[in-house]
Amino acid sequence: MSKQLLLGDEAIAQAALDAGLSGVYAYPGTPSTEITEYIQMAPITAEQNIHSRWSSNEKTAMEAALGMSFVGKRALVCMKHVGMNVAADCFINSAVTGVKGGLIVIYWSKWRNGFNNCR
Repeated sequence: MSKQLLLGDEAIAQAALDAGLSGVYAYPGTPSTEITEYIQMAPITAEQNIHSRWSSNEKTAMEAALGMSFVGKRALVCMKHVGMNVAADCFINSAVTGVKGGLIVIYWSKWRNGFNNCR
């Protein structure tokens, strides 16, 4: 693996790709949008047929990623911090159902002017 100089969003996206990501689902909203955009633009996405979708809201993004995990694939979902309120039902129930393939949930919050915080 070659060394790369990446921004935070890009490093998160590249790490997911390197870990064998099968799909990424997101509801567009700064500052988390760049993660999905990076994955969509990466050459490996087309080569390995990585599923990438913009969802109509955070709940459907969480449901799609969880569904991919149920069938044994690795999935990533990303959204703004307020989107966790929308995705809360699915997120809380995933603790009961569990995941099979792997699921990364990323939410970004903007807690200070010009300063982003990833959770």
